[in-house]
Amino acid sequence: MLAQLNTEIFNAINHFAGMNVILDKSAIVVAKFLPIIFILFLISLWFGEDERKNISLYAGYSAVFGILLNFLIGLFYFHPRPFMDNIGTLLITHLSDTSFPSDHTTFMLSVAFAFLYFKKTRKAGILFSILGIVGGIARVYCGVHYPFDILGSVVVAAVASFAVFLSREKLQRLNDFIINLYYRILK
Repeated sequence: MLAQLNTEIFNAINHFAGMNVILDKSAIVVAKFLPIIFILFLISLWFGEDERKNISLYAGYSAVFGILLNFLIGLFYFHPRPFMDNIGTLLITHLSDTSFPSDHTTFMLSVAFAFLYFKKTRKAGILFSILGIVGGIARVYCGVHYPFDILGSVVVAAVASFAVFLSREKLQRLNDFIINLYYRILK
């Protein structure tokens, strides 16, 4: 029942692939390169005051933890990608590895959700959360993920960012070390 729903939603999104060159190219760019905007924003935060450096580090930890959780899930649960099931239109070549959850979407949403916890980055967190979902949908459109892969990424990113937020006092020592090392290198 859930597998059928997953496939039906996939088909509803992916069936537009290959019909419009502009839409296809836009989806490909978003699906492949949107994470770069997240990385650039993290870097821009790093070059702000120490509070922004801390947020950048927390968001980075959240992303790393989210990807680690994805890796662990992949060790115990394999779900084929749509093209491995011979369904849909594939716009991006991809390895035939597990599709659940989406690493791209987990990365983006782990960063975005981490931003939501801090007043200085809350508006950016809302914007990046929307972008992360759009990026996930673009990956479905391009035929490399099922919708539930994206939904799984939302859950993993929420868990990862919340765990990092709860651990922020313990992580502060690591942040202080990294920030102080950065200032020592600059001198």
